Amino acid sequence: MKIDIHTKNVDLNVPLRTFIEEKVGDLEHLLGKLGPIHMRVEVGIPSNHHQSGQIYYAEANLTIGGDLLRADSNNYDLHTAIVDVKDELRVQIKRYKERLRDKQRKPKA
Repeated sequence: MKIDIHTKNVDLNVPLRTFIEEKVGDLEHLLGKLGPIHMRVEVGIPSNHHQSGQIYYAEANLTIGGDLLRADSNNYDLHTAIVDVKDELRVQIKRYKERLRDKQRKPKA
């Protein structure tokens, strides 16, 4: 699985990169051999104009073959936003695999 990490208004330091790769990498065992897999993760601060403190966002686009799974989250803590995205993608991957399995089933004629 290829992972691209992009940031907006946040510095991508080594601990943050490691945290993202570790959390998103946990999803790889769910994917198995579904085909070419590419993930784009974007984290950051949407704008610098918040009056009530920093609000972070995390967004992930997972491309499996020609299909796209997308998750996003907003939170006051960047790490929590990343974990929320991972959890949402986990649910979507399970649902996607169930749909693939249902398509492969054929009714008895």
